[in-house]
Amino acid sequence: MSWSVLEALRNSPDVVRKTLVARRMDVTLVDRFLDLDSKWRELKREIDELRHQHNVLSREASKAPPQDRKTIAEKAKELIEKIKGLEDQLKAVEMERERLLFSFPNLIHESVPVCPEGVDSIPVRYWGTIKVAREDLEKVLRLDPRPEYVVVDKAPVGHADEAENVLKMVDTLKAGEVAGSRFYYMLDDLVWLDFALSLYALEHLTSKGFRPIVPPYMLKYDVIRRVIDLDTFKDAIYKLENEDLYLIATAEHGIAAYLYGRDLLEEELPQLYVGWSPCFRREAGAGSRDIKGIFRVHIFHKVEQFVFSLAEESWTWHEEITKNTEELMQGLGLPYRVVNICAHDLGAPAAKKYDVEVWYPAQGTYRELASCSNVTDWQSYRLGIRVTRRGMKREYVHTLNCTGLATTRTITAILENYQREDGAVEIPKVLRKYLEPIATAPKDYIVPKNVRR
Repeated sequence: MSWSVLEALRNSPDVVRKTLVARRMDVTLVDRFLDLDSKWRELKREIDELRHQHNVLSREASKAPPQDRKTIAEKAKELIEKIKGLEDQLKAVEMERERLLFSFPNLIHESVPVCPEGVDSIPVRYWGTIKVAREDLEKVLRLDPRPEYVVVDKAPVGHADEAENVLKMVDTLKAGEVAGSRFYYMLDDLVWLDFALSLYALEHLTSKGFRPIVPPYMLKYDVIRRVIDLDTFKDAIYKLENEDLYLIATAEHGIAAYLYGRDLLEEELPQLYVGWSPCFRREAGAGSRDIKGIFRVHIFHKVEQFVFSLAEESWTWHEEITKNTEELMQGLGLPYRVVNICAHDLGAPAAKKYDVEVWYPAQGTYRELASCSNVTDWQSYRLGIRVTRRGMKREYVHTLNCTGLATTRTITAILENYQREDGAVEIPKVLRKYLEPIATAPKDYIVPKNVRR
């Protein structure tokens, strides 16, 4: 079975044009591809015809009298040379067609909203009761639908100041001095909290049948270009100088490549993985967004869900992995909302994406802590991951990915939502069992360094 975008380009090009319009991309990509595809088909037809003629001559030569064989051999040689020239042309057209095909985004699902300027997502549902500083109340009242809320007279200290100046367990100034902006030193109780969050997410997801995996932290160019839209995101990921290696921005990249080139049987699907890895991101072009603290940084730890599934099951899995992440947030007691990302803000691989956004009471807003995408067959086509169905039909599998927990961002949310007036931060109860066996780890509260427990 053809990759869905390739199939649509050949049979329903207007469907692809509609997707490009919704994504605010150049629709002339479709005509450029169709021209190349038509040229490829014509060259292929011509080559096949010449090969047929060559086969006919070969049969004639075996039956012809000796005096005619030289003439037939010369004609056959001319055909071979012509075929070789056309095959060179075909290879060049194939390479250009493949390059252009790789630049196409995924087709968007019918439930993805097409939004006006200034709107990047549509809220789907809310969970939990948010603490709203009185000064932010008007902004919250404008939200539609409106979350449950309680009003507080004073907003908590922002996560950056809380971590660095109150708790004194993050040092971005020294990290900036020795490594540059968006790096950090993390110390003491926040280190234990980082590991507790990873263990919590891993335990929860493995209990649901996800297989734990630690992927390679680097991938070759020819692999990573098949996993992500590398032309668009080349400024977002790190490349090793003088090496054919790129640092992964998420465990998703390495897990997607785990089945690179595999032909699977129907009974081998679905395959569920939960990966742990550091994530490396250049964040080039991020400007001054989230510049303070550890919300947007160059390296962090993350637990990631990844699913290889049959095509007809992938939309069920999309809802399921989103639900898994919601359960993790609920266990932590972090109020959140789920938003459906607008077509123009989808990354190229995603056919649909939910973001899970947690409430930050110091900032009076929801901020993204997790993303859950159905990539359908966009990655599997590039990676050559196919499944043979029981009827012997072969097709590309579907792949899905969803953040379990990104630890530094989750820590920032805990610092704001669990902060007390004296600056101490309560540890969510679900994390305490991971900390209790460790003598030096915090138990119930993270307390500023100058305050005795």
